[in-house]
Amino acid sequence: MTNAEGRPTTGTGRPTSRDVARLAGVSHTAVSFVFNGRAEGNLSPATQERIRLAAAQLGYRPDPVARGLRRRRTAVIGLVTDEIASSPFAGRLLRGAMETAWASEHLVLTIDSGGDPAKEDAAVAELLDRRVDGIIYAAMSLRRVRVPEGLHRTHSVLANCLPEDGSLSAVVPAERAGGRTAARLLLDHGHRRVAYIGGLDDIASVERLGGFRDALRAEGVTVPKEWVLRTGGEIAAGHDGAVRLLADAEPARRPTAVFCYNDRVAAGVLHAATRLGIAVPAELSVIGYDDQEHMAAFLTPPLTTMALPHRQMGESATRLLLDAITTGRTPPATIRRLACPVVPRSSVGPAPTV
Repeated sequence: MTNAEGRPTTGTGRPTSRDVARLAGVSHTAVSFVFNGRAEGNLSPATQERIRLAAAQLGYRPDPVARGLRRRRTAVIGLVTDEIASSPFAGRLLRGAMETAWASEHLVLTIDSGGDPAKEDAAVAELLDRRVDGIIYAAMSLRRVRVPEGLHRTHSVLANCLPEDGSLSAVVPAERAGGRTAARLLLDHGHRRVAYIGGLDDIASVERLGGFRDALRAEGVTVPKEWVLRTGGEIAAGHDGAVRLLADAEPARRPTAVFCYNDRVAAGVLHAATRLGIAVPAELSVIGYDDQEHMAAFLTPPLTTMALPHRQMGESATRLLLDAITTGRTPPATIRRLACPVVPRSSVGPAPTV
């Protein structure tokens, strides 16, 4: 049988590997070698190319279900996360995971648990029932997590979170190194009177401030206790903290630079500076953290910030998982920390001379 374009088909209308073999003038086994990754050493490059051209001409694609049954794999990985719907960073992590999986001929099946432990356990159980090849568990804010029940029954990797029991590999931002980088940027601009605003006692806040202090201490600079304000992570927190620091201080007695827990806090600091008549960056430099999409680049002035590597975390976690799936071995649990690079814009400048 042929279709309207003269292509041979089966009765189902879908080209088969036997159709490809007939068009390419090779055996069915040769076609199987090409599409099962066994062509090297068994077929010449010219024969492989002829088979691929025939497949392209017919519009042939291997049946993923049949191939999965042969390999005892489904070519699907699961991704369970806590708050895709509400996080501004979810898209980046998902794109990184999905594109990396797609490049290895895998699909990603995503489930949002809303942060409910019972739903997380149910989501993992559902993915296991569907025979996914492995699972990524991702959090949208860095924290230690209870490993969902059932996650140890398959190849699993964590992204942007750490296991409470240390039992699984994780890919996370290098938060402390990011804090050091932020401090070095301000030091390179001549700043020595610096403050920190935002955050509480979460992992990211502790690590960012710790790295910031490390780099300053190495240059003999100390952040006064009263210039470290743990005010939270929202715009209002940044605004209120900046007013406390700047409103009644003479220029020579106030910070010349502020490192903010995140971009929302930095936005609040910029708003407060405007209301107080303090020019940024001429009188006050401000650096944020996250490089939040649709925000950091559109503030006034555009915000210099540290980028969280969400896309890279999705890519790296997926590669770790695919390596384990391919080899059939889960390596010892490790923590992979990814750099948080500076995104330079206009809110950091030379320290004022006052």
